[in-house]
Amino acid sequence: MNNLFDQFWPYTIDGLALGAIYALMALGYTMVYGVLRLINFAHSEIFMIGTFAVLGMLHLFGMPSNVSGIALIGLLVVLAVTGAVASGGSAVILEYVAYRPLRRKGASRLAALISAIGASLFLQQLFARLVIPWAFGLPKEKGALPVQGHFVQHSNVIHIGSFELSNDRLIVIVAAIVMMVLLDIFVERTKLGRGIRATAQDPETAVLMGVNIDRIVTATFAIGGAMAGVAAALYMLRFEETRYDVGFLLGIKAFTAAVLGGIGNLRGALVGGVLLGLFEMYGAAIFGSEWQNVVAFSVLVLVLMFRPTGILGESLQQARA
Repeated sequence: MNNLFDQFWPYTIDGLALGAIYALMALGYTMVYGVLRLINFAHSEIFMIGTFAVLGMLHLFGMPSNVSGIALIGLLVVLAVTGAVASGGSAVILEYVAYRPLRRKGASRLAALISAIGASLFLQQLFARLVIPWAFGLPKEKGALPVQGHFVQHSNVIHIGSFELSNDRLIVIVAAIVMMVLLDIFVERTKLGRGIRATAQDPETAVLMGVNIDRIVTATFAIGGAMAGVAAALYMLRFEETRYDVGFLLGIKAFTAAVLGGIGNLRGALVGGVLLGLFEMYGAAIFGSEWQNVVAFSVLVLVLMFRPTGILGESLQQARA
C-alpha cells in the first residue's frame, strides 16, 4: 500500500493510458453485441492485424527513431489511419466470410460464437506461420517471436512536483478521448448512427422503416474495427512491440471492460476501460506486477456476480433512436 501512496500519480497515469487502449478495443465488442447480440471473439485478432499494419508502415518509413514534437503527432495520425483502415477492412471481411452466411441461414447464436472462436484461431496461426515470416523476413519457426519497432523519443512534458508525465502517455490518453468523443457524436447525430441505434433497438421495425440491415452490420464491424486499429497504433506508441497473439490477453481485458461498463453501451466501454486500467495498475502497486492480470479477471468475476448489466447498465438497444 505504501508503494501506491508513494507512486500514486505515475500508477494513475499508466492506468489511464492502459485503460484508454482497453476502452477503444471495448467499443468493437460493445457495438457488435448491441446490434447482433454476438460476442465477436475474433476482435482481438482484428487488433493484432492493426498492430502489424502500423509496424509495416513504420518499416516503410525506414523505421524513424526518436521522433518528437509535431513530427510525432503527424506520424501518429498516419499510423492511426493505417491501423484503422487495416483493422476496419479486416473486420468487414471477417463479417462477410464468417458471420453473414450464418446470419442469412438463420443459424443460432452458438454457431456464430463458434465461428468467431474459429476465426480467431485461424487468424493467429495465419499470421504466426505465414504473414509475419513473409512480411518481416523471418524464418517460419521465428514467426511467433515479438516484432519490435522504436519510433518515439520519450520525454517528460508536464511536471507536477516530483511527478513527470511523458509524451507517449499523454498522447495515448488524449488521442483515445478524441476518438471516443467523435464516435459518440457520430452514433448520436448522424443518419448512419441513428440506423445503428434503430437496428440495435428493433431490427424488424428498422427494416420496415427502410433501414438496410446488411449495410448497418457492415458499418458496425467497420467502425468497431477502426477503433481497434487506432488502439493498435496507440499500443505500438506505448509498448513498441507486437506478436501474433498480442490481442489474446488484451482482447479478454477489453471484453472485461465492456462488461464492466455495461456491454452494448458505448459510454460504458469508456468508463469500463478506464476503471479496469486503474484497477490493474493499483493492484500491481499493492500486490506486485505479477498480480496485475489476476486483478483484471477478478473484476470480471465480481461484476458478473453482483452487477451483470455493468455500471451504466443501459445498452445500445435501449438508447433513444
